[in-house]
Amino acid sequence: MNVVTTTDIKEYPLASRGKVRDIYELSPETLLIVTTDRLSAFDVVLPDPIPHKGIILNKITIFWMNRFAGLIGNHLLATEPADFPAALAPHADMLRGRAVVVKKARPLPIECIVRGYITGSGWKDYQATGSVCGHALPEGLAESAMLAEPIFTPSTKADLGSHDENITLAAAKDLVGVEIFNQVQDISIALYSAARDHARQRGILIADTKFEFGLTDNGLLLIDEVLTPDSSRFWPAAGYQPGRGQPSFDKQYVRDWLTDIGFNKKPPAPHMPEEVIQRTRSKYIEAYEFLTGGKFEI
Repeated sequence: MNVVTTTDIKEYPLASRGKVRDIYELSPETLLIVTTDRLSAFDVVLPDPIPHKGIILNKITIFWMNRFAGLIGNHLLATEPADFPAALAPHADMLRGRAVVVKKARPLPIECIVRGYITGSGWKDYQATGSVCGHALPEGLAESAMLAEPIFTPSTKADLGSHDENITLAAAKDLVGVEIFNQVQDISIALYSAARDHARQRGILIADTKFEFGLTDNGLLLIDEVLTPDSSRFWPAAGYQPGRGQPSFDKQYVRDWLTDIGFNKKPPAPHMPEEVIQRTRSKYIEAYEFLTGGKFEI
């Protein structure tokens, strides 16, 4: 399978091209989502792809969506090119492993973030205010400490090239309504808790993650990516120690490299050395194999 950075499927209109995913409209009710090998960090797309990253992300998402099917419905309709519309047959090799056909839903205008450990921007907020996104936390917590209970900290959805911004629970309620807010808060924490317990048994700590949901005439669906190295912080359980930053199985490695070289978090992003590209690919593969119990094969 080749590295895929951009797709050009002329048989169907391109509905959107995001930081990582190209989305085509197959019908008024269905979409084709293609997960490319593009990598974004600090909401900026980097010029170098991570080989086969899109396949890893897609397979992890399918794994979780199938695992969570008893908790909430999802938008998956087909995951194999043989089950896609016939017009996509010429693109089967490119789509295999990295594309899904999904039911169209109206995405909520918030990202549903759940934090189980205090790290990243949450750690910075806690140091400054003693709170994370309006959640008052106990005094004396160390960096990377596990929280007594996971907390729900929604954010806005940024356009390409802009940055997501944390918002208060009240602001999130204003955006989606109290009833929907309560639903997504409860299901986000339930999904995180179930994933955390599974991952811990597999040797991974899920520090935090984000979920996205869409509305249909039949209610709420889990959409987009789920518990991938792009949308989550994964730490190896072995060697975990509060009081410092943790090594990771996710793109935090790239964020750290960008920070070390003084990247200003604005496009254009710099090219990555081959060592950084290959190390990042290895981390994504490790995450897939730990979480799913399967071996990643191209």
